[in-house]
Amino acid sequence: MRVMITCVSMLCVACANDTRSTNSTDEVDDTDNGGTDGGSGSGTGSGSGSADDTTPPDDDPPNYSLATGPYFSVPMFWNDDVATAPKAAASDAMIASLAAAGGWGNSNKFTIDFTIDVVTATASSPTRTFTPTSDFVSPDCDHVPVPLPVGGNIEGNTGYACTNPGDCHLIVHDPIGGALYEMWKANVSSSTTFTGGCMAVWNTHGPYGDDLRGDQCTSADAAGFPIAPMLVNADEVASGEIDHAIRFVLPNNRVKRGFVRPATHASSTTGGTSAPPYGVHFRLRANYPVASLPTEGARVVARALQRYGMYHADGGQVALTAQSDRHTTAKWAGLLGAQDLVALKVTDFEVVDHGTMIPLTYDCQR
Repeated sequence: MRVMITCVSMLCVACANDTRSTNSTDEVDDTDNGGTDGGSGSGTGSGSGSADDTTPPDDDPPNYSLATGPYFSVPMFWNDDVATAPKAAASDAMIASLAAAGGWGNSNKFTIDFTIDVVTATASSPTRTFTPTSDFVSPDCDHVPVPLPVGGNIEGNTGYACTNPGDCHLIVHDPIGGALYEMWKANVSSSTTFTGGCMAVWNTHGPYGDDLRGDQCTSADAAGFPIAPMLVNADEVASGEIDHAIRFVLPNNRVKRGFVRPATHASSTTGGTSAPPYGVHFRLRANYPVASLPTEGARVVARALQRYGMYHADGGQVALTAQSDRHTTAKWAGLLGAQDLVALKVTDFEVVDHGTMIPLTYDCQR
């Protein structure tokens, strides 16, 4: 769930150098099939925004590891090897609080959602402008034309129309333009009608400072993160190695109000004082018996959770997020199933130290 409060209108950062042809108070149920309770959420949308600047924040970037990707050509926080990083002083208290509150969503089962897609734009992909809905907020969100590759689709649907319930995330990677377009509640219902909630346009050549697109600013995920780089996809699991942290979600009644870096935003959560905040970074304990997991795919994911961990990005019921195999070479069948990691309990994780929690103000500064 999240409560949306109006932000002061400011300039939105977006990718405007596109040379292709151009053809709330919001209480959202966090039990949808997509595993999230909505993707943005910092204000009642003004339905406006601008796209005059492609430059990310000027802050010096954090000292990330030398690895890069996926999608980004510069090191980002999900590339950090945290196998030996310091454990947060409050780790035991946070884990105990989450376990006492019911643990993971979905009846405390560590399951995997496979509904989010990432489509790839080419130089010939047409772009479409969209009409912002009440789920679009300023200055957090970007209002620019969006490439819609032929044969693409949004989360949980076979095309660009949002006909199935859920978050209907639209994620388009434009490797030529160096941009990642991520939208919450997208719906292209006809050749002339395209509506959307919050969209974040990420410059994949970065770098970004530790406040990403802006302090107290949301994105297509409530924590202000990009979504695509922290999805597990079938190709990397089939290769035997995931070299980045993974996106996960929790029910919002088990999360404390506020966030820790690298998150830049949170939701109006109702967890107790010892509960984990938004953006919390979990790491699977080093001595977990990975070999006991039922499939090699599950073991690949578990090893990544030990080395890179997983970042809390949004509210929802299905803990871990994988990419649909609609646009990948490898397929999930026989590789990794939704129940293959149910043996992982909240108490098998610890919290990586990311400093002091930051209060949620909704005062987005782009």
